[in-house]
Amino acid sequence: MRPVDAPTLKEWLHDGAEIALLDVREHGQFGEAHPFYAVPLPYSRLELEIGRLVPRRATRIVLLDEGDGIALRAAARLEAMGYAAVHALDGGATAWKAAGYELFAGVNLPSKSFGEMAEHVYGTPHITAPELAERQARGDKLVVLDGRPVDEYRKMTIPGSICCPNGELALRIAALAPDPETTIVVNCAGRTRSIIGAQTLRHLGVPNPVLALENGTQGWFLADLPLDHGANRLYPAPAGDMAQARSRAEAHAARAEVGWADARTLTAWMGDPTRSTFLCDVRTPEEFAAGSLPGAQSAPGGQLLQATDQYVGVRGARLVLFDSEGVRAPMVAAWLRQMGWDAFVLTEGLAASLPLPSPTARPALPSLAPATAAELPGLVAAGAALLDLRSSMAYRAGHLAGARWAIRPRLDGVSAPSGALVLIAAEGDLARLAALDLAERGIVATHWHRGDPASWRAAGLAVEATPQDPRDADCIDFLFFVHDRHDGNKAAARQYLAWEMGLIEKLDRAERAAWRFLPPG
Repeated sequence: MRPVDAPTLKEWLHDGAEIALLDVREHGQFGEAHPFYAVPLPYSRLELEIGRLVPRRATRIVLLDEGDGIALRAAARLEAMGYAAVHALDGGATAWKAAGYELFAGVNLPSKSFGEMAEHVYGTPHITAPELAERQARGDKLVVLDGRPVDEYRKMTIPGSICCPNGELALRIAALAPDPETTIVVNCAGRTRSIIGAQTLRHLGVPNPVLALENGTQGWFLADLPLDHGANRLYPAPAGDMAQARSRAEAHAARAEVGWADARTLTAWMGDPTRSTFLCDVRTPEEFAAGSLPGAQSAPGGQLLQATDQYVGVRGARLVLFDSEGVRAPMVAAWLRQMGWDAFVLTEGLAASLPLPSPTARPALPSLAPATAAELPGLVAAGAALLDLRSSMAYRAGHLAGARWAIRPRLDGVSAPSGALVLIAAEGDLARLAALDLAERGIVATHWHRGDPASWRAAGLAVEATPQDPRDADCIDFLFFVHDRHDGNKAAARQYLAWEMGLIEKLDRAERAAWRFLPPG
C-alpha cells in the first residue's frame, strides 16, 4: 500500500485514467461527508463487494477513511486478494477537507447533481403539488407515473399514481398514455428521478405534454396533501409500435454518441487486462432473475442512473448495457454518456452468446457452525458470549438479552470470552469477515446465528430494546442526515430539498466539465 496526498488524488480523479476512490468508512460516516467521486464500500462488507465494484485487480485504487487506520486494514485485505495498485489517502477525509476540497453530505452525489443540472440545461417543465392536486380533482386527462422502484413506491406515493421506474418509461409509455392528449406527470420522492424521468420521455419524442412533479412526494407532503401508502398500481406490459419505439431510442442514442458493441467485441473487452468493463442488464429485477447473460449484473436502468456508484466502482470504466427489446438500453446509455461514462449498447442484447466469466475471488474465511435459537441458551450456559453484528438501529429496536453490539471496524474493543463466541448477523459471510478480524487478535468465534426479535420471542428467549444504546456517535453505519424526511418531519423534508437544490453550486470546474449534455431542444 502506498499513501497519496489530497492534491495528488485530486489530479488523479481528472487525469482520464481509471481510478476507484473507495470510501471504506461505514454508511453513516460516508453519508455525512465524502468527496464527490467517492464510492461507498464499507469495511464491514469490503471483501464481499470489491469484486463487483472493482473487477480488474490492476485498477488504481485509493482508499479513504477517517484517518483512523481502517484504510490500512482494508488495503492489506485487498492486496491479499491480488489487488496490485492500492493506495490510501494520507489523513483520510479530514486531510481532503484541510486541502481545500469539498466534502459532501448525502448519497449518490454525482447522479443527483447531474439531475439538477439537467433541469437547468433542458428547461424541464414542472408542475407544483397544489397544481397537480387541483388538476386531479378537476378530472383533467392526466397520468401520474412514479419513477422509483416498486419497494419505494409502495412506501408512499401520490394518490392515483402508477409505478413505472424510470428505466421502464421508454418501453411502456405507449401502454400507460396511449392518448397523446394525456398529460404525463413523473414524480419521485424528491427531485432527481422526477427530472430524469420527465426528460427521458421528452428525449424519446412522445407527443404528450410531459411534466416533472416539483419536489416529488416531499413537495406533496409539504403542501399538506395526503400520500398513498401500500399502493400496488404497477406498470403494464409493453404495448404499441415497438419498431417505432426502438427507432426513437436509437436515434436519441445516436445524438448522444452512444457506441454499439457486438458479443465478439464485448468478449475481448471483458478479457482486457488494461481496462475495466461492466456488463449491465438494465431490465427489471424480475426479468434478470428469470435469466440473464454470463457476467452481467442486475442494474435496472432508472437506478443505474440514480445510483451509478452502487453498480460501478471505477471512474473511467467502460459500461456495456443490454435489454431484450432494444428500447431501454439505448435510452439509459444516452444518459450515461451525458454523465461522462463510456457507455455502449450490446448489439445482440439478451440473445448474445458470451463465455462464462472467471469466478470472483473471495478470501479464505473462518468456518462457523450454525446455531439455532433453541441452541443459544445451552451455548450461553456453557460460557458463550453473544456478539450482535446487525445494524445499530436493528440492535436498538430489539436484541437478545446479554448480547453486545459491535461492527467490524470497531472490533478492537471486543474482549476474549471465556467460552465460545457466537456471532449474530443477517448474513453468514458478514459473520465470517468479523471472525477473520477477531482471529487475528486471538479471539475465536465458533458459531453464527441468524435471527430477529420475532424468532427469538417465539423460541422463548428474552429480548430487550435499548433506544439509546449504542450511542448516536457509535452508530457509524446509520445515516442520520435528514433520515426522517419521510416520517412526518417537515423540517427534515425542507432541509433535504434545500440540500439537493444546492448541490450544483458546490461543484468545482473539473467536476462540472465531466458532463456532456446534448444541445437543448
